[in-house]
Amino acid sequence: MTRILIVDDHEVVRRGLRHILADGLPGCAVEEAGTVAEGRAAIERSAPDLVLLDIHLPGASGLDLLAEARTRWARLPFLMLSAYPEQEFAVRCLRLGAAGYLTKESAADELVAAVRKALAGGKYVTASLAERLAGALGGAPQAPHEALSSRELEVLRLVASGRSQKEIAVELGLSEKTIATYRARIAGKLGVSTNVELTRYALHHKLVE
Repeated sequence: MTRILIVDDHEVVRRGLRHILADGLPGCAVEEAGTVAEGRAAIERSAPDLVLLDIHLPGASGLDLLAEARTRWARLPFLMLSAYPEQEFAVRCLRLGAAGYLTKESAADELVAAVRKALAGGKYVTASLAERLAGALGGAPQAPHEALSSRELEVLRLVASGRSQKEIAVELGLSEKTIATYRARIAGKLGVSTNVELTRYALHHKLVE
């Protein structure tokens, strides 16, 4: 029996994914987790065959769990399923060892196809993502935001989307002091100082719409 773990902090999303998997992969067993800590415990307890992992989770990021998996569960495929557009995090996820990257706007049959490919040991990559990977591997110059950590990139997006420091802290499950520290690091790495400049940078590089 195929065992799949869904790690997402929204119950309605987990429920929808469960139905899609039940229809596309009859007989598979699905377990759910809402945080990185719960996901880590479920992996140790149930030894799933594949993990469907969201990036945006309270507290630790899904990318933290993906990075941890490279040493703890090297043979376990992680398929990233995120609300973030492909151009923002997909290459970063694949570099960390993900078996593929899908946005939550993907069709149900695309999700099932990606799961099947990952379970078979393959990588699920869209045509547009393949082009981005080719550019990255070809040694193309990196933009300053490529040096940001995954959490810093999340904070940058939220700042550029108009969220206040308090709102970002609540959304990410972190303290306001921690968010302030992240923001200062981001500003230093990008060579800007104000939120207006951060937003302008994010818009220019299409990190937010």
